[in-house]
Amino acid sequence: MNPWVFVVGCPRSGTTLLQRMLDHHPQLAVANDTHFIPHGVIDPTDQAEPPLTAEIVERVRSYRRFHRLGLPDEAVTSAADRARTYPEFVQMLYDELARIRGKPLAGEKTPSYVRRLPLLHRLFPSARVIHVIRDGRDVALSALEWATETKGPGKRPLWRDEPVGVCALWWRRHVLAGRKDGQWIGRDGYAETRYEQLVADAESELRRITTFLHLPYASEMAEFHVGKTRSDPGLSAKSAWLPPTPGLRDWRSGMAERDLALFEELAGDLLDELGYARAVPSTPATERKRAARIRERFAEQFGAVGATANGGGG
Repeated sequence: MNPWVFVVGCPRSGTTLLQRMLDHHPQLAVANDTHFIPHGVIDPTDQAEPPLTAEIVERVRSYRRFHRLGLPDEAVTSAADRARTYPEFVQMLYDELARIRGKPLAGEKTPSYVRRLPLLHRLFPSARVIHVIRDGRDVALSALEWATETKGPGKRPLWRDEPVGVCALWWRRHVLAGRKDGQWIGRDGYAETRYEQLVADAESELRRITTFLHLPYASEMAEFHVGKTRSDPGLSAKSAWLPPTPGLRDWRSGMAERDLALFEELAGDLLDELGYARAVPSTPATERKRAARIRERFAEQFGAVGATANGGGG
């Protein structure tokens, strides 16, 4: 039953790499960053299966990212006419995506869904979740270039004063929420993959992932980049044609020692839990005090660190 899989993770963790790989499986189409599913749920605390209404259909089809699903208007209208509930409507949309792509299955990659797993599991209990996790220090380097006042961790006032500190707690919040809710979903429906392992040994990791998805391994996944050019529709002009790569950022050479100390003071417990080696053996007292102030202000502006929330990727 579609959607078959959700690929999630803290933004800038490498979810797009896995999306491209899975999208090249001959049996699976994976949409990229549509974000629309939670916007069709009027009351996220309602435990009942939401009945489909004209209002919900309009909320979904008018959402600014919905077009990324790539469905013609008539297909959306047809799904709305046939569905009785919101989950049925979404299922039919992904069924149509799979049909258009000539495949039986379809899924979605939206990183910020990592904080929406209880809602997604309630709506689609048979869908599988793959949580992509990457060393938070590399995520921070990427986020520092990517975030803006309207995107990602740059949305809050604290970003202007303490961007590295915000990145540390932002990464920690997303990863902890995904792992906590993933435990609740259970290992039959939730799996983790490390970005570093995905680029170091793509075939082995993809074999493990396809087993989790109850799909046969397909070599096309690891070769998603072969023959891709800038002119291919729907591909990023930056790196869509490149093979799996460790990425453009490396905290070992790109992160100042002071920033490393601050990041590890704020999120070192999660680095330890995940097995990522620390670089700073002892945090200077000045950075410990700075970190304490950042934690307090972050909690005021973002909510409790690590808490599961209904908000998006901010």
